[in-house]
Amino acid sequence: MLYAIISDVHSNLEAFSAVLRKIDSLKVDTVFLLGDIVGYNANPNECINIVRQKGIVSIVGNHDQRVCGLKEPNDFNSIAKDAVVWTREILTEENLEFLKSLPDTMLLPDKSAIAIHGSLTDNADSYILSPWIALKNFNKMEEDPSLPPLCFFGHTHIRLLYHYTRQKVLTIHEDEVFLDPTEMYLINPGSVGQPRDRNTKASFLTFDTEKHLINFFRVPYDIKSTCNKILKAGLPRELAERLTLGW
Repeated sequence: MLYAIISDVHSNLEAFSAVLRKIDSLKVDTVFLLGDIVGYNANPNECINIVRQKGIVSIVGNHDQRVCGLKEPNDFNSIAKDAVVWTREILTEENLEFLKSLPDTMLLPDKSAIAIHGSLTDNADSYILSPWIALKNFNKMEEDPSLPPLCFFGHTHIRLLYHYTRQKVLTIHEDEVFLDPTEMYLINPGSVGQPRDRNTKASFLTFDTEKHLINFFRVPYDIKSTCNKILKAGLPRELAERLTLGW
């Protein structure tokens, strides 16, 4: 099977559309979304509609939870909170209910990997931002025999791969990585809608389950149009500016 793994669309229709065109060209079998369909940008209904119409398998992200009312954005910074409030006001009732229905974790159909948004220790809200935090998640994978040795996660908006081998955590940034099925991995595809690794292009990955192969992709999109929509909607200007910086 060839899977596409995407995350953190964040209502960025231009980036989402560009990524899906690239995915279509790769002839993948299934697309999995690691949460945060909405938040920050100006096309939440359109992005959710695409997820629903295309049957993209998705879990819930922390912004999705705040927008649909499963949690309140009291712990968000003012910019993120403004975007949550704005998104709540324009989402259709159907799309709000769709967000509420999303699970917080899932296994891939062949059970080769688990998909989460944040981390295995606190799914939607905690970040895996360092090898030390990755180690805590690897320890949980070792302790729980129900967990597969491969975990896809999002939330940080930073594309990378952690490899746990010989009691050490290796951080890998290569575009193509062959996995050893006897070892453990935590893998982040990066963000479709708001990259934060100093690269403005939308990011995603594919996973070939037969070859045990991960391929990372970067896709250019019309950032100017996305920024103009943010400003026209009255969302914070900083949300547009950061797209032009990839941060």
